[in-house]
Amino acid sequence: MRRLLLAAMMIGAVSGARAADLSDLPILRGSYSDAPAARVNWQGFYVGGQGGYGSSDEKFAGTNQPMLAALLDHNVIEQMQVSQWNLGLGKQSSHSSAYGAFTGYNWQFEDVVVGVEASYVHGSFGGMSTANKALVSGTALSDTLFHSVSVDSSASIAISDMATMRARAGYAWGCFLPYVFGGIALGNADISRSVTVHDAVSTTINGTFSPLATLNATDVVHNHLVYGYSFGVGTDINLMGGLFMRAEWEYARFTSAVDTTVNTGRLGLGYKF
Repeated sequence: MRRLLLAAMMIGAVSGARAADLSDLPILRGSYSDAPAARVNWQGFYVGGQGGYGSSDEKFAGTNQPMLAALLDHNVIEQMQVSQWNLGLGKQSSHSSAYGAFTGYNWQFEDVVVGVEASYVHGSFGGMSTANKALVSGTALSDTLFHSVSVDSSASIAISDMATMRARAGYAWGCFLPYVFGGIALGNADISRSVTVHDAVSTTINGTFSPLATLNATDVVHNHLVYGYSFGVGTDINLMGGLFMRAEWEYARFTSAVDTTVNTGRLGLGYKF
């Protein structure tokens, strides 16, 4: 009997000690724990792939004016200020899908994350515009002749590749890393511009006009480097380990011969080493 009582007392003492130790551990109630959540480590190199959809807007107004002015330099019809005509080259928009990749490096200071990144997409952004204007001189010009002048004008740009080098800053919030970024933008573009001037003369304003030689100027460049700037917002979402998903919007503007802006929305998948 005494042995049985002693064994019961020893079991009770051990159980009490274990209960005391458990009081120092996080209390679990269902799926809840008061233990601090582990912070996602965003620091390090990362790479990924991305795809998306975007739109481009081209402002062609005034694009061909310098070319037309050079073509008509010292020409008598410049008395009609032909090179200053508003030919009606306007704004055009287009849409395209895009795909590419990104890579960068993050530095993390508790919840603040800063980094540098290079992003690339391949697509088909651009457009074209054509215009025409005709006018008959109201009086004879310095050559004592009346002139009937018409101008055909066209311009186009096609950006197939676009890369941005950017700095970014974000705030780690659980598995989310919302961020903002800004930097320089580079593009590979084909640009074409053309103006054609038709001139006919007559000794009277109502007479029969005889055509003169057609004047033409064309400027075509392929694989031309265009540059500008970009900015945008996005968020990275940690999935497991170093694997993360990305959603992003970017605005890029290229101040080339044709003022072009490109807006893209993208989804991506990356891995941080």
